[in-house]
Amino acid sequence: MWMPPGQNQSWVSEFILLGFSSDPTINRTLFGAFLLLFLSSVLGNGLIITLICLDTHLHTPMYFFLCILSLLDMGCVTTTVPQMLVHLLSRSQTISFAGCWLQMYIFGAVGLTECILFVVMAFDRYVAICYPLRYTVILSWGLCTRLSAGTWACGFFFSLIHAFFTMRLPYCGPNMVSHYFCEGPSVRNLACMDTHVIEMVDLVISVFMVVAPLLLIVASYMRIVQAILKFKSMQARCKAFSTCASHLTVITFFYAPATYLYMRPNSSYSPEQDKHVSLFYNVFTALLNPVVYSLRNKDMKRAFLRVMGR
Repeated sequence: MWMPPGQNQSWVSEFILLGFSSDPTINRTLFGAFLLLFLSSVLGNGLIITLICLDTHLHTPMYFFLCILSLLDMGCVTTTVPQMLVHLLSRSQTISFAGCWLQMYIFGAVGLTECILFVVMAFDRYVAICYPLRYTVILSWGLCTRLSAGTWACGFFFSLIHAFFTMRLPYCGPNMVSHYFCEGPSVRNLACMDTHVIEMVDLVISVFMVVAPLLLIVASYMRIVQAILKFKSMQARCKAFSTCASHLTVITFFYAPATYLYMRPNSSYSPEQDKHVSLFYNVFTALLNPVVYSLRNKDMKRAFLRVMGR
């Protein structure tokens, strides 16, 4: 699987991230746009975390998991976007081999953790709607803590496998990554050997961490819809559907591009298309969460007014 030792090979010590354009004018425009998106995402998710921590009315399992989601979104954008902003204004677009490995690992860990967290959030909605009277009994703080710890452990463990196998491949040139950060498929495409085995490893990880969670989410919402349709009150139905719609909107914008990028063979790799698709689950989803969960959420609005009125 690996290159035999002892061969006269020249190994790359750094990668060049090509980004979106080589035109300085376009890059300055992109810098302004992405800086605005980055600041909006960080401030929006930071506001959600602050409100949930400060307002005791939001100390429920649903908002506990939402707080973790916001923390993951902040981790996702801060892992990739600041470096992209620097490269948009800098002549040098290099990243060291170790830096590339670290960025790939942290981004993968945060993303995979988020995949599992969406399942936990779907389970939370399932219990809240199907067993409302036993909600706080079933989802005790002890269980919430264990579920949270489990999602982080799974995400960081499987990301370590993905990053380890990808960066153990021989890279002997060229070292130009057609992307704005070190994402697995983009870096793996530069390896100077057959990557079929690594593709299979990534496929297995994707099945466990993307497909399986997605199936569990679909199953949960099928049961939720069945329960909602039994409600006699139209107002109760609308409230339940509104709560679930927020979750499903974020899931769609996250899982659709992630599935496209990681559940396909390396032969269909398209650099230009992939870097644009990755923006959806990296930057735009992190910005979407505060909009969906704050502007459409009366509890968050009331919490904001209570905190500001102190």
